[in-house]
Amino acid sequence: MWFGLAGASGAAPSTPPAAPHPSAAEPGQAPHKSTTPPNPLPPAVVTQHTLALPGRTLHFSAKAGAIHLSNARDGAPLADVSFVAFQLDGADPATRPVTFAINGGPGAGSAWLDLGAMGPWRIPMTGAGRVPSANPIPIPNADTWLDFTDLVFIDPPGTGYSRILSKDGAVKKDFYSVKGDIDALSVVIRKWLTENHRLGSPKFIVGESYGGFRAPKIAYRLEDQEGIGISGLVLISPVLDFAWFQGANNPLVYATRLPSLTAAARNLKGLDPRKHLADVEAYAAGPYIEDLLRGERDPQALARISAKVASFTGLDPALVRKLGGRIDPETFVRERNRSKGRVGSLYDALTTGYDSNPYAAHSDYADPILDVLKAPFASAMAYVTEKKLHWFVDARYEILNEEVNREWNWGKRQPPEAMSDLRHVLAMDPKLHVLVVHGATDVVTPYFASQLLIDQVPPMGDPNRLKLVVYGGGHMVYALDPSRAALRGEAEKLIDAGVAARQ
Repeated sequence: MWFGLAGASGAAPSTPPAAPHPSAAEPGQAPHKSTTPPNPLPPAVVTQHTLALPGRTLHFSAKAGAIHLSNARDGAPLADVSFVAFQLDGADPATRPVTFAINGGPGAGSAWLDLGAMGPWRIPMTGAGRVPSANPIPIPNADTWLDFTDLVFIDPPGTGYSRILSKDGAVKKDFYSVKGDIDALSVVIRKWLTENHRLGSPKFIVGESYGGFRAPKIAYRLEDQEGIGISGLVLISPVLDFAWFQGANNPLVYATRLPSLTAAARNLKGLDPRKHLADVEAYAAGPYIEDLLRGERDPQALARISAKVASFTGLDPALVRKLGGRIDPETFVRERNRSKGRVGSLYDALTTGYDSNPYAAHSDYADPILDVLKAPFASAMAYVTEKKLHWFVDARYEILNEEVNREWNWGKRQPPEAMSDLRHVLAMDPKLHVLVVHGATDVVTPYFASQLLIDQVPPMGDPNRLKLVVYGGGHMVYALDPSRAALRGEAEKLIDAGVAARQ
């Protein structure tokens, strides 16, 4: 879910670090690093299920297992990549869509999309469900996508139950890199389709956050190198170009974020928050950028942007003037709630939790969404895997692996971007449909960045093939019941259109 922590292998956007996983070592001791590679994952298990939902009953099979990756030259084992797949009974594989879901991070397991939005069972993410001690036993998901597509949730190497089997450090470095990650996930998708006799099915990819960065790249590689065409993409809270998310001297960083800060200040929810944001969008894309470019040596420009940003965000005008009208998300979520002893979440600025040190200049607070939900999601995934799918893995589920994030190699192309890949796949296939979905109050990957990037893409036929929708909510936009249902509806329309385009 979180993305772009600075890694040893390359610079990346600055976002809040996830808390490290507890070590098995004794307190005060460094964990022991074994040179022995882990054992392969257990054989796949197939189970049958019946799910009673409002107005319908679904009968489906579930398969939990792993795709084995090996060295093409000598067959040496490289990794076991875990997956969970759900397939509706009685459907014709030739016409039944199959959708591959991948989360972000880098370092996030697929449980977020599986148990938060798309799978047959889900974990409540609001109210009493938003605490680490929440009941981890999932409930039936009335908004599952299984009605209209089969589902395959993939855990990239280092996440979920996936295991890197090679003891060669170069193998891990390759998996923990932009290019190696895309290569591996593309092969996993191709192998799953082959092993499960689904090469003829309509194929779709869903990516969330950094997964939304992955998805266009995977689609392009599948078409270009694996001989597999993709009918559609759903990008949830994506990072399409990291240049728009980093750099203290980059006016785009502040301009693209301002509408989301304003959405939080105006307490916007519902399914059409943008109808209340036209004024700030026009300001952010026009006078705000112009005055930011005039620079801090222009006192009149500085006064103008300070006054306007204070009025949009509701922050103390003196603070905004001190910051030159340039508001970073950490300042916004903390200062907006400081007087109440609370702090907002970067993943949804309307969601708040207690600040453990509200009077300090800087506070090492826990994010009220990401840090709070890690435990129930990890426990729920372990419960589903063992109790419902009968696949037994003697390991914890890596819901957010900081090691992956910390060691990520961003490559020589800095900053990384996926817009060129998105343009390529849209240009190559006039039947491809892409849906981009954002939550209005997400200040990690603000929706306005995607809007301005999409505006740079030529129509290439039907301009509606590339569509942006913005709902109330944050980074995990599906956390809110109305937004989750609306997301499902838009995804169903995209998949139906992709299937119809094949005929």
